[in-house]
Amino acid sequence: MDDKEKIISFELKLWQSGKRYVVGIDEAGRGPLAGPVVAAAVVFPQDISPFIFKDSKKIPENRRKILFYEIFEKAISVGVGFADSTEIDEMNILNATKLAMIRAVESLSVKPDFAITDAVFLFPFGENQLNLVKGDEKSLSCAAASIVAKVTRDFIMESLHEIFPEYNFKKHKGYPTKEHINLLKENGTSPVHRRSFGRVREYKPGRGRGKDCFPISAQERLRYFEKKFQELLRRN
Repeated sequence: MDDKEKIISFELKLWQSGKRYVVGIDEAGRGPLAGPVVAAAVVFPQDISPFIFKDSKKIPENRRKILFYEIFEKAISVGVGFADSTEIDEMNILNATKLAMIRAVESLSVKPDFAITDAVFLFPFGENQLNLVKGDEKSLSCAAASIVAKVTRDFIMESLHEIFPEYNFKKHKGYPTKEHINLLKENGTSPVHRRSFGRVREYKPGRGRGKDCFPISAQERLRYFEKKFQELLRRN
């Protein structure tokens, strides 16, 4: 079995068993110290020809962006969901990730019969799910969801850089790099930092220019993230 056959083998079995809408679900942003976790859900038609063979982290940024728009052109439906840093602090990163995934599924234009996830169990699907370790390397739908989530989150972090330039989010995207830690030490935390994370908890809130202009409530922030996602789509 070659790579082209392997990457779609799970979907083929499910389609052949009578599952019409198989959704691949993945996320981006569980490890960063700041920003939302972003999830994506992708449903492909049964005649799709594989065009992705790596997870998003192994694909160069420029290529990811090209694939991002190609996914929207070829998929039956694509959904994106977010969980804000305040929600992450309230319910922990795993539960916030699941919430973002469910929101992504709920935003689809079709109702999936079966889900393939990157090793995350989603209660609403019950037995109608396959939780694959490294699912973004084994399933076309998961790989596509990984790319959509990654490109969307990177764009959001670049947008947050304009509000909080003192943290240089456009470079490290909120991940715990040496530069990011040093900027936290220098500036304190921003409203989008995850204050429940150990690397963030020791620092006090900063007084940067974005402190008073970024929405406080999770609902307002989710609307901001959705607005940025729509802006990204219009760039195609």
